[in-house]
Amino acid sequence: MKLISWNVNGIRSILGKGFLKFIEKENPDILCVQEIKAHPDQVDKILLDYQFHIWNPADRKGYSGTAIFSKIKPLSVKLGKEVLGDDEGRVIIAEFNEFYLINVYTPNSQRGLARLSHRLEWDNKFLKLLKNLESKKPLIFCGDLNVAHKEIDIARPKDNIKNAGFTPEERASFDRYIDNGFIDSFRLIHPDKKDNYTWWSYMHNAREKNIGWRIDYFCLSNSLKSKIISADILNSINGSDHCPIELVLNV
Repeated sequence: MKLISWNVNGIRSILGKGFLKFIEKENPDILCVQEIKAHPDQVDKILLDYQFHIWNPADRKGYSGTAIFSKIKPLSVKLGKEVLGDDEGRVIIAEFNEFYLINVYTPNSQRGLARLSHRLEWDNKFLKLLKNLESKKPLIFCGDLNVAHKEIDIARPKDNIKNAGFTPEERASFDRYIDNGFIDSFRLIHPDKKDNYTWWSYMHNAREKNIGWRIDYFCLSNSLKSKIISADILNSINGSDHCPIELVLNV
């Protein structure tokens, strides 16, 4: 089973940048996208090979939002509004036979850390949700978690300690995922691989210089560890300020 996750930074925008050709070529069984910035009635019919479309737009138009496109029928679906009181379209929970799949777009702490306290409260609620779900069956959570976990995950760690996405508080929140038994699939397969990022600023030619951050993840329950075939960053794919990430499982 192949899964791909991608913060597309506007699904309407990326449709004109090779998105559909990329999906056709890679042919994932399940595609998770974040920051769709659109409601489904604002988007032409797309990805017709995927029978199951799950949209979770933010109440506020042109902002945030997530979606899942699947060739496999979910057993059940819940949106973040139901389980977290979230009106920004940040979470979709799709239950499949072998696992829960949670597509997440974690809030950014924003410039000046204006939203850091909200972000940390979010992390606590999200971890509780994960543990509750995992008590029923194993899970995978993926998406833009808006944090570079370790210094190896960011090009310029010393320059960003006080910036959103690399504060000690946000990194400690990610530590809690690991401490609670969840696995960062990319680091499991590539423990020492440097200079592999998933997001680059649009400023100062950051992508061309590979001055990036690894803030997009596939994390999963320890009980699924033996099912992992590969976990990769598809950093040659353009169209967004993020690149896609991929997880292949033997399920």
